[in-house]
Amino acid sequence: MNYWLFKSEPASWSWEEQKKTGRKGEGWDGVRNYQASNNMKKMKVGDYGFFYHSVTEKKIVGIVEVIKEYHPDPTDKSNKFGMVRVRSLKSLPIPVKLSDIKKNKSLQDFQMIKQARLSVVPVKKKEWNEICKMANLKNL
Repeated sequence: MNYWLFKSEPASWSWEEQKKTGRKGEGWDGVRNYQASNNMKKMKVGDYGFFYHSVTEKKIVGIVEVIKEYHPDPTDKSNKFGMVRVRSLKSLPIPVKLSDIKKNKSLQDFQMIKQARLSVVPVKKKEWNEICKMANLKNL
């Protein structure tokens, strides 16, 4: 299993909207960055991801699961980019703020910090575990 982080502006697509999609989930479309797209190409069904509210809130608020691997994104008229489908699994008991992530020495190499503008980034298992601990998440 691999771990990921998906960034979304809450005004465009919020955690609450993601949760409302239920088991059918929602396509993670609109990604137009080659590196983020390449990250999505590596995703497998069953991988987990953090759902991060960017811009105004700057915090991880939930966990999603990849339920459909990379496939064409119908919103891309150029046919160069694809998407995955994710469903919500769980809200974090304590949302994890970006400022707290940056203060945590064990997260200093976290790709989210190193490549702040990238919308989809990999998360190492030790980083996943540390953030789950910060969120007081006992189990999925």
